[in-house]
Amino acid sequence: MSAARPQVGIVLVSHSGAVADAVAELARGLAAGGATAPLAAAGGTPGGGLGTNADLIAEAARSVDGGAGIAVLVDLGSAVLTVKAMLAEDDELPAGSRLVDAPFVEGAVAALVTASAGGDLDAVEAAAAEAYVYRKV
Repeated sequence: MSAARPQVGIVLVSHSGAVADAVAELARGLAAGGATAPLAAAGGTPGGGLGTNADLIAEAARSVDGGAGIAVLVDLGSAVLTVKAMLAEDDELPAGSRLVDAPFVEGAVAALVTASAGGDLDAVEAAAAEAYVYRKV
């Protein structure tokens, strides 16, 4: 019997710990039906305030790193800047980490469903980014 193939990990970065946790819970619930790919929320500051924190993001990324890559989704502009700065440093995030341009909520759900189904990092990124075209009216 062969070992299970590693899954892409997903990190959700929000300025609010409550928002990051809620989106993670929603994505897990909508991915439904058992085990999902590794997912971690990295929201707010260590003291519970609003903002982003590189240490919390790095810790979340390490917690979901199984060797298949990490898709990082963010909520607002300064979170983008924080993650880009971390990616520019060789040792801030695990190898294979990638900032994904996608809507935060819909992208998180699409990314988790795709990663849980065994999609590679390119497929996870594409599914999350495709959420931009979901029409609501």
